Amino acid sequence: MKQTSPTYEAVNPNIGSSFSCFKFLQNENLKSNFWHYHPEIELVFVGGGSGKRQIGSTISYFTKGDLVLIGSNLPHCGLTNENTRNEYEIVVQFLPDFLGAHIWKTPEMKKITNLLDASKGGIVFGESVKKSLESKILEMYEATSLDKLIKFLEILNVLANTEDFKILNAGNFYIQTQVEDNERINLIFNHVKNKFKEQITLEEVANLANMTEPSFCRYFKKITNKTFTQFVNEYRIIHSMKLLAEKPLSINEICYESGFNNFSYFNKTFKEYTQKSPSQYRKEFKNIIE
Repeated sequence: MKQTSPTYEAVNPNIGSSFSCFKFLQNENLKSNFWHYHPEIELVFVGGGSGKRQIGSTISYFTKGDLVLIGSNLPHCGLTNENTRNEYEIVVQFLPDFLGAHIWKTPEMKKITNLLDASKGGIVFGESVKKSLESKILEMYEATSLDKLIKFLEILNVLANTEDFKILNAGNFYIQTQVEDNERINLIFNHVKNKFKEQITLEEVANLANMTEPSFCRYFKKITNKTFTQFVNEYRIIHSMKLLAEKPLSINEICYESGFNNFSYFNKTFKEYTQKSPSQYRKEFKNIIE
């Protein structure tokens, strides 16, 4: 059965802890591939592998693992599945006030407070941060009681002080403001997720949202800061990047497998998104791997 709205995920802290920390081997965390949200902020470290992720309205392709911080009630999906080939995944979930309200107002916590506030748009961290924190994250998972909390705060402090990051939905994604927006926009996101290889018309998504086409276009742009065409093209381009990196298909085959029905339009759109042609991207990706 296809999901039509984001699933609310109930999260319970580990016994004897104020937050949750889980380790999944390879593709064990298959529920992450479903569209879901929760009030807890979520830190996800993927050890190795590659795949697609969608956080808010931003679709991305990651390689050599991933490190992301996802804000409270920010819908997300697709970090790992059976095709990711990751070694493991560590997921930390905590409420914004998990240490109480007053501690976040202290001067020592100012940078971490700013980090958690910025996570409302979703944050992806760069390669240097991933490498520097991998052992610390594993040590935190193995630790218990106060030692676990201290190690977690040390990790948050590193993240709060790095400049090697990118905010995925910077100030323009308002999905968490109202439940009705949450339901409607995720109905659309799931439709694109399931149908991106086919032709998707404005008429069908406007009907899905129970809106006229002009109203839908204004609504979608306000929520996501993108036109619907831009969003669909981005989803298709990210899928093509994954295929270029992982499958021995011709570029022409990848064009059609990604939902584009015009090869020259695919090339043009790919270059606009990546500043490279598909053949350049594949060649450079292979050189990096080798």
